[in-house]
Amino acid sequence: MWTSSCPCDMACTASVSQNLVGKASLPSTNMRCTRLGPPVMCRETRKPLVITAMVESGACYLSVKHKHQTSKLITNAVAVKDQPGSSSVAAKTGHELLLFEALREGLEEEMERDPRVCVVGEDVGHYGGSYKVTKGFAEKFGDLRVLDTPIAENSFTGMAVGAAMTGLRPVVEGMNMGFLLLAYNQISNNCGMLHYTSGGQFTIPVVIRGPGGVGRQLGAEHSQRLESYFQSVPGLQMVACSTPYNAKGLMKAAIRCENPVILYEHVLLYNLKERIPDEEYVLCLEKAELVRHGNDVTILTYSRMRHHVLQAAKTLVNKGYDPEIIDIISLKPFDLCTIGNSIKKTHKVLVVEECMRTGGIGASLRGAIIDHFWEYLDAPIMCLSSQDVPTPYAGPLEEWTVVQPAQIVTAVEQLCH
Repeated sequence: MWTSSCPCDMACTASVSQNLVGKASLPSTNMRCTRLGPPVMCRETRKPLVITAMVESGACYLSVKHKHQTSKLITNAVAVKDQPGSSSVAAKTGHELLLFEALREGLEEEMERDPRVCVVGEDVGHYGGSYKVTKGFAEKFGDLRVLDTPIAENSFTGMAVGAAMTGLRPVVEGMNMGFLLLAYNQISNNCGMLHYTSGGQFTIPVVIRGPGGVGRQLGAEHSQRLESYFQSVPGLQMVACSTPYNAKGLMKAAIRCENPVILYEHVLLYNLKERIPDEEYVLCLEKAELVRHGNDVTILTYSRMRHHVLQAAKTLVNKGYDPEIIDIISLKPFDLCTIGNSIKKTHKVLVVEECMRTGGIGASLRGAIIDHFWEYLDAPIMCLSSQDVPTPYAGPLEEWTVVQPAQIVTAVEQLCH
């Protein structure tokens, strides 16, 4: 039996046998907090009590409180494990999601919070999106808020810009980011510039998102990295997610932003799994993430290359190097504060990107570092980028065009000697 007292100093007792049996089942071992049963009335105040249970390592902790009051944790309530022989590992906070599920959760929460948020794109409705980011949305939010469009990127992107001008907050999904080149006019001349050209009369709170980057044998046209195309367009913000945690936080922040935001998602990271908090959180769109502290060299990267760099870092540490790794996340504008503080400590910089070398993010980042932190550099800035060739379909050739961990190790060794 679970027993617990209410905040009124034993004025009443809420017991499973009287109130909860048959109306709620015991949570499985190490589950996060779950609301149980119907409201239980306090005998003294006659106010309803809220009972929350958390099972951890076979023990059930009950939190009993009046509505609109702070919780009082009761730690002496116990319960037998529901499965004999089950692991007694302590429960971890949060829940595990794949990256595409984290994007879905963030988008769903924002659609529930704000009725102005809507989704437009090809197959985003009843099919659930090409990578299932909007799965189940059509049934939940209806066809007007989750709008399936014809194969007409220029048209539905322009429609989203117009919707944003009238007060909605559209999220445009490109089935593949390369297809959005067909909407380049709408994104650059309208989405990016209308706030300025209208004299501030209109804001364009549009989010443009979808899968991109070099996949596995998707061919040249489906392996585009559009960050190099859009970085010079005034008025656009650009961010790249790399983990389920920042994917959800950036999705929510982008939707709430008054500026048009392009959210880059890498096609090979959709099945990346990570534990993220149960509590709501929103990340800053302009903030880089310090992934690893170090003293020898600053490695700046983003998106899929974050994981290549982390893989290379294991080898570097075994060889005696101490790299500092920064996921820049914000591709426009750069977080020069975080980047600069690292350069002032390490005095050496390596940029690792999947974007093309000519006109890519790395080239812009290198220019910004030279402009602001030239006097702190002890060595030339090195930049590892994809080769300036169409991405081959053949697997071995495709691999040769993209930066690999071994190249990162070699570059750091060259910088530090």
